[in-house]
Amino acid sequence: MTTAGARRSPLSVVLLALLAEDAMHPYRMQQMIKERGQDQLVNVAQRNSVYQALDRLVRDGLARPAGTDRDGGRPERTTYRITTEGRETLRRWVLDMLPVPAREFPVFPVALAFLAILSPAEVRTELARRIEEQEKQLSSIELQAPPGLPRLFLIEDEYRAAMLRAEIDWLRALVADLAEGRIAWDQALVLETLQRFQ
Repeated sequence: MTTAGARRSPLSVVLLALLAEDAMHPYRMQQMIKERGQDQLVNVAQRNSVYQALDRLVRDGLARPAGTDRDGGRPERTTYRITTEGRETLRRWVLDMLPVPAREFPVFPVALAFLAILSPAEVRTELARRIEEQEKQLSSIELQAPPGLPRLFLIEDEYRAAMLRAEIDWLRALVADLAEGRIAWDQALVLETLQRFQ
């Protein structure tokens, strides 16, 4: 595959960015992603996902093996390096990702689309739980930045925190509307609405 046809994914962008910093082996990449809190941006729970994405980058000519090393009694590890094409592709990908929102399919809006299958009380309870979870995530983001780290390196956390605050505010308003009965439904309303708008 040519680099022009290389498939972009959030994980491949993060891996190329790490390799742009320095050559490293996949295990170190996974560690750095977790240390930097970027495991909130990409899923690296399974180390295999890093290896698979890295293999794709190598096949596409965006990264290449740079050598092997052995640390103590550990198995031999292959270190990877970004290629010139990889640097150019990383830059192009970031430029492409900034202006146009990606077509993503998060699960929460799907659940919201089908609230009517639950009772208002159930929805209120579950949304209150979501508020608690989102507040924990927000607190975690706010506490993870090392003191003195320039804002440039915190922009993704700043964005995530802003999105969480907006969602928490919206959720609180919706829970209040449910608690006060400003939004309510029953089976009769659901059936009547389905008949009117089908």
